[in-house]
Amino acid sequence: MNTHELIKIMRFFIENNPGPIYLSIPNALIEAINKGVIGEGDRLPPQRSLAKELGTDLTTITRSFSEARKQGLIEATVGRGTFIRIGASETRWKNTNQAVVDLTMNLPPIPENPSIKNLIQTELSSILRQQDLHALLSYRMTGGTADERKQAGRWISPVIGQRNEDDILIVPGAQAAIAAIVTTLLKAGDVIVTDRFTYPGIRTVCAQFNIIIKGIDSDAEGMLPDQLEDACARLKPRLIYCTPTIQNPTTSTMSIERRKQILSLAKKNNAYILEDDPYSLLLKSPLPALAQLEPSRVFYVASLSKVISPSLRLAFMCAPDIELSTRISAALRATTLTNSGLMTALITRWIEKGTATQILSAIREELLERQKIAKDILGDTHCTHPEGPHIWLKLPEWWSSIDFVSYARKQGLGLVPSSVFTVEGEPPQRIRIALGSATTRENLANSLRGIADLMDHKKTFGFESIV
Repeated sequence: MNTHELIKIMRFFIENNPGPIYLSIPNALIEAINKGVIGEGDRLPPQRSLAKELGTDLTTITRSFSEARKQGLIEATVGRGTFIRIGASETRWKNTNQAVVDLTMNLPPIPENPSIKNLIQTELSSILRQQDLHALLSYRMTGGTADERKQAGRWISPVIGQRNEDDILIVPGAQAAIAAIVTTLLKAGDVIVTDRFTYPGIRTVCAQFNIIIKGIDSDAEGMLPDQLEDACARLKPRLIYCTPTIQNPTTSTMSIERRKQILSLAKKNNAYILEDDPYSLLLKSPLPALAQLEPSRVFYVASLSKVISPSLRLAFMCAPDIELSTRISAALRATTLTNSGLMTALITRWIEKGTATQILSAIREELLERQKIAKDILGDTHCTHPEGPHIWLKLPEWWSSIDFVSYARKQGLGLVPSSVFTVEGEPPQRIRIALGSATTRENLANSLRGIADLMDHKKTFGFESIV
């Protein structure tokens, strides 16, 4: 947090707002969050210190904090102080009114052929007839049975190569795996290095467990090696978090050479890598995962949420060795206990019979078509991947990310501002568009035309007061 810059913003809002001071301070906090001056989880200066710095009384500051709390910007903990609430950056762009078209969630499109509904009905009916109901509905072995892990290994083998089933864990979602890895390796105050714009889930985990997260710049091939080397020398991180293939949100994809550079730097600085890989299997010819190139250095996590369905709530992971795998299993037992027996049985059967591959192929083809639609409507100057599920859209200079998303929601379009992904620094003039969540191609095309029209619309003076 840049306290000096925060005070400057607060003074500006107080001096230029004719209304009460206690209402100006929450608006100043919103501005500071949007500019990256203060981040979610940061502790605010004590109220008495703020009152002195701003030339006002303690009662006014207390009232302003109460107002900020009502707006969902801050939360206070007795004995610790007042903090920017996790999710505070969403307060301006995300409300309870459901968008007509929600393009915020990176979901795989539901293919019409094969029919997911029919496949689920048929397979679950078969499972309930053939397997022991008591075992399916009971608590299960953490990490999955030997057969389940064998099929999981088959599923991710195109990316990580052949691995022993003992190396594989089946976990109740990638977020659970990420939290288990972070809490196993790190303690409060330790550092994770990641991309400056990154998956919000890792930010949430770090905030929850008081882990320091630092972002470095990237190019079209992902993390810049020179910046990673500098960050490792300065910060001594225990863990590097990255998505080498179709990074979220920037869509950058590491080349083989870049992957080897990142692995070399991790080894040189005695750091592990958490490779979050939700998208590789969307590619017909995926590059080898970091975990295939250097198994002893990488925790590998592959969610099924982006390649089959988030409703399964399952992910597959590999740890660098048996000792770490055992510790991760213990962390999972302590937090999530086990995964769903029915859903695990379903995906195991689908992998074994080839049904999962059939569904994945249909999703691949649908995303290819949706990327073509997006290119035709929005052009090809934005960050994208032809086989990916999202676009990192560059906005015209007159639109800030948060203003554009807020205005789009008023028009019935749900989008995600860049502030949600920004680890540090000022969020860029970009938004993320998820292409898979629209129910049909026609629905997606109409939504993208709406976005294109909004991009041409120049906001007028006083816009912020009406959104």
